[in-house]
Amino acid sequence: MEHSVVDAVGTLYVVSTPIGNLGDLSARALEILRTADAILAEDTRHTRALLHHFDVHTPLESYHEHNEAATTPGLVGRLQQGAKLALVSDAGTPLLSDPGARLVAAAVAADIPVVPVPGASALLAALVGSSLPADRFTFFGFVPRKGPERRALIADVAALRHTAVLYEAPARVAQTLGDLASAGAADRAAVVARELTKQFEEFRRGSVRELAQQLAESPPRGEVVIIVSGADEPPPDEEGLRVRAADLRAAGLSARDVVRVLMEDAGAPRNLAYRLAHD
Repeated sequence: MEHSVVDAVGTLYVVSTPIGNLGDLSARALEILRTADAILAEDTRHTRALLHHFDVHTPLESYHEHNEAATTPGLVGRLQQGAKLALVSDAGTPLLSDPGARLVAAAVAADIPVVPVPGASALLAALVGSSLPADRFTFFGFVPRKGPERRALIADVAALRHTAVLYEAPARVAQTLGDLASAGAADRAAVVARELTKQFEEFRRGSVRELAQQLAESPPRGEVVIIVSGADEPPPDEEGLRVRAADLRAAGLSARDVVRVLMEDAGAPRNLAYRLAHD
């Protein structure tokens, strides 16, 4: 059963906060932070400084990966009784490699409205500033430090045919890029974005191999996002397409229909499909 924010017993607001430049806190976000019954923060010390800057005096409560399992049921109970709670992370948009997913899921399961309050996001800021294709991308979050999880992620990024976005600690950026290069992504275009929206914001561009070499000699400082372009599409299987075209013609399809099927079902380029349809 759907509820509107107006008739709901309570509301969970998922509020994006600045990732550096305090001017990126929206007027709507500020109003929610001022009027909420409580603010749930990943690190209360970090968020307290933000609230102090904007003269916000809403009660602050700790909500992070180490206490979310224990505190979520009580928070849902408060929401059911009419509380308005604002969930924030240390910076940017909650749930993107930050705590909060458990609470959002529990609120939805309890039929409590969850209202996103959009704003800053390191993921999106890096992506739109990278100049790499943003029409389709996969966000991998933080790269595992070691083990099979790391190897699997590196292999997935190397095989991906669209843009990949990764978070990485500055001291491990060169190693991660080097591992990607060794996995077959050496010549792919990449961008390392750091300190987004801050004084020393920087975008380094080059191939995966080039950036791995540069950053091994001069490791970046500050918060880092890695963006890697997708792998090239494999060349079409022309022999297989030729057999398919012959089968379609034998089934009585016109040359026009053969072209359409080869393009829509087999992904053949138009020129190749036309040529094979008329062979």
